[in-house]
Amino acid sequence: MEEALERETKWEVDGVFTLPALDNLVSGSRIEETSVELTSTYFDTPELDLLAHNLTLRRREGTDESGWQLKVPHPSGRTELHAPLSTELPHEFVEVVAGALLGKQLHAVATIRTLRHRHRVLGPDGELIVEVDDDIVDTTAAGGSSVAWHEVEVELGPRIDAVPAALVDSLAEAGARRSEFPSKLSRVLPAQPEPVTDTGAERAICAYLSAQIDMIFAGDVALRRGEDPIHDTRVATRRLRSTLRVFGRLLDRCAISAVEDELRWYAGVLGDVRDCHVQRRRLADQVNKLPPELVLGPVAARIDATLLARQASSRNALTEAMDSTRYLELLATLHTWQSHPPFNGRLRRRELVQRARAAARKADRRLATALHNQRHESLHRARKAAKRARYAAELVEPAGKCRQAKPNIKYYKKIQSVLGDYNDGIVSSRFLWRTATTAGTAAGENGFTYGLLYANELHAADDARRRAATIAANRYS
Repeated sequence: MEEALERETKWEVDGVFTLPALDNLVSGSRIEETSVELTSTYFDTPELDLLAHNLTLRRREGTDESGWQLKVPHPSGRTELHAPLSTELPHEFVEVVAGALLGKQLHAVATIRTLRHRHRVLGPDGELIVEVDDDIVDTTAAGGSSVAWHEVEVELGPRIDAVPAALVDSLAEAGARRSEFPSKLSRVLPAQPEPVTDTGAERAICAYLSAQIDMIFAGDVALRRGEDPIHDTRVATRRLRSTLRVFGRLLDRCAISAVEDELRWYAGVLGDVRDCHVQRRRLADQVNKLPPELVLGPVAARIDATLLARQASSRNALTEAMDSTRYLELLATLHTWQSHPPFNGRLRRRELVQRARAAARKADRRLATALHNQRHESLHRARKAAKRARYAAELVEPAGKCRQAKPNIKYYKKIQSVLGDYNDGIVSSRFLWRTATTAGTAAGENGFTYGLLYANELHAADDARRRAATIAANRYS
């Protein structure tokens, strides 16, 4: 399966538009011109679930672009995956979008025919700078309705970060304007339903929920592609669950109670994989920092093999979870919330601010208790409360009129980070103790280096705890 990064912009033009000259964009450039006819059949669920999550699956037939194409989100644009032309949907593409499908079947939703006049602007070395496509388009949606238009599509070359200013100016002077549609398909199919929000508070909580849900769905696609978005997906899951806890009294309890439990379950499955990855990297660094004469036996190999085996088992468990009905039902509920958020009556900004302040006070109380008794359980609870206070401040800050939002985000992020260091030290020290008991009885090994690492991890945990106390003491200084 081939793939390429696609970064393109679309421009609206009228029927008599003439593409301006392109030979002045780069000194020494040359233009390759071709004309092609393309017919693309797009597939989605009846509810357009792929389109809702910026996924595009199509079967294209044309002069030089025949084949199946799947476009998935990428921070810089979209990644376009390619598979050979066939009569059946490529199984590997269906696997990638399985989560977004929510257990539904794919079927053809639109056919788009394009007469494309392609202009490839090549630099002196022959590398593509931009491709400018002058497209005459006509379409037929699944219901039989049709529409036609004229547009210009500009796709960046691999080493270009933005559309050249000269090209932007010349297109504008010729009458082109930026399109409000990110793709041809979005122009043909019905727009996704927008949530009904009457107040700034409702818009703030809806935007925050939706952003986390988008991240979870993007993580689902990336995980099914074999990538490693576990940290970002786990954080989005925690942010979402934290929002339900802090602002739960303002939401429909019947709608959110079961989802809280399911988010805890999924975050736990993700966490099992993430924790092994973090410990592998952390302990490998710690072993490398030791003088060679203090590393007795295959310490690094045993640690990595033990954690890698656990990580592989956890990754298999994650795959099983993502293929389960339970997980797809969770995704279906979250998807519904993006257009129908679980509000319980009208929300006001004052109520959001009150709940965020309550979360901050709770975090402060828990931190004070933890720093006083210095128990691991108390510090762990303080870290979780700091996360909730930070996430609540993130949600409230765009709504305005909460002067403490930005300072709270910064402060609780510091507390969360330092207490995270503390927790990593404790978790690693416990792992090292268990590993030392095994290595100490194995031929050619002993527990000396593990004991040294164990002591270092406890020292790091103590140092993190002291740093948390210092940050708390200097909060208002």
